[in-house]
Amino acid sequence: MKRLLIALTLITLVFTVYASSSLVKKSKSGICHDKNSSYFNRTTNFKSFNTLSSCLDSGGRLPKKHSTTNKSYSTKKYSRSQFGSGWADLDKDCQNSRMEALISQSVAQIRYKSSKKCKVVSGKWISTFTGNTIYKASEIDIDHVVPLSWAWKHGANSWSKNMRVKFANDPANLLSVEASLNRQKGDKGLNNWLPPKNKCQYISRFIRVYKTYTLSLTSSELLHYPNIKRLYCGN
Repeated sequence: MKRLLIALTLITLVFTVYASSSLVKKSKSGICHDKNSSYFNRTTNFKSFNTLSSCLDSGGRLPKKHSTTNKSYSTKKYSRSQFGSGWADLDKDCQNSRMEALISQSVAQIRYKSSKKCKVVSGKWISTFTGNTIYKASEIDIDHVVPLSWAWKHGANSWSKNMRVKFANDPANLLSVEASLNRQKGDKGLNNWLPPKNKCQYISRFIRVYKTYTLSLTSSELLHYPNIKRLYCGN
């Protein structure tokens, strides 16, 4: 009997250690702490997850300066496929996120390719970049205000795939603009590119999006972004 109790105690101890090592804690503030986080042991009020991926997929985020040995979050080179294969139709209504951005941002009636209303052909869009009016959907690019490649270099490389797909299709990060200017912008941040017009509106949106997703700025950006906002927005 004594030996059985000892054996059960050892099994319980091993299980406890294993569970602790694989546990991921999502704090009340939405931060996912695994065993690599310096706050893991200090986080006592949390929702538990079995993997870091499942915690991030629930809407959680990594703590700053997070170190992980999980290969899913290694610093691979950026590719568009890391954010999904093109525009996603997340609500399965046949209109992907490009079409939904065109529909929501048109200031006049939309014309569709067919009665199914899956593809937009024309409407009326006022470009945030220039103030110009565009009528043909084919002449519009949907700009990621915070570019995907920029986001990758500033923390999105540590997100789960589902989180990156969500970011790439988030309406808050999408603008209907001239294709030429969108391609001129590329993956530049605020200190390297601003639109010809509505600079304050663009700057404010860029800052709001990167803060929403808790992306991290470089030391140079931390120094210059407040000055850029102050210059064009006056505060």
